[in-house]
Amino acid sequence: MDVDAMFTNDIIGSSTGANGVRDDRTVRVFSEGVPTNETKQEADTRRSVGGENDSQSRQLARFIKEAAEEYVPGFRVWMIYRRDRYLRGGDHIPFLEQGYAAVRFTEPNENYNHQHQNVRVENGVQYGDLPQFDDFAYIAQVARVNCAALSALALAPARPSDVRILTRRLTNDTDLQWAANKEPDLAGYEVVWRDTTEAVWTHSLWVGRVTSYTMKGMSKDNYFFGVRAVDADGNRSPVTYPRPQREARN
Repeated sequence: MDVDAMFTNDIIGSSTGANGVRDDRTVRVFSEGVPTNETKQEADTRRSVGGENDSQSRQLARFIKEAAEEYVPGFRVWMIYRRDRYLRGGDHIPFLEQGYAAVRFTEPNENYNHQHQNVRVENGVQYGDLPQFDDFAYIAQVARVNCAALSALALAPARPSDVRILTRRLTNDTDLQWAANKEPDLAGYEVVWRDTTEAVWTHSLWVGRVTSYTMKGMSKDNYFFGVRAVDADGNRSPVTYPRPQREARN
């Protein structure tokens, strides 16, 4: 079985929190930055070149946000830059430990009286996870977000593989290289980039059906870059963040 990513929808039943705040237009998506299964060598590289906000799980979260905003208008995917809620965990974490991209969907304002509680009434307060506390219209919206993202993933080409920033030339340009996708309906690739302080990809450039491209006058010091594949119908893959290709300089 080819497992590409994992979604867990855990605590998405209610739009009203314990504080009485109701928000039926938002779902949180938690994604880790530094990969759970990162090796020492990978950590050393990350500290040298950046990328603490560019794990494959975070690229997946950005992809989900983009798909949801296109197909579920008026509903916000609130990206949370954490693996999970504070000191808490979920079913996606074992997948992260095995190196898969995985994210968690959770309602924006939790009511802890309805989580991990025995059903009871205490001091006039109803405890327990009961149907009367569910907002089924909100659940349907979260399901639509899932469907939009899963459909977009299913239709899209695979993420580009072996994406590299070449470091042979000492230059203010950025030289990118990647392996060719194998889909017969592949149209080509886009290079995306953002300022280092931005949360999402803000710019893209169509570069065609090539396996390398030079971003003239754009230093790898000043921007984060990525590459995504595009098919003949315009379906876009999630972004692949490049690793450095260390080469001896002339």
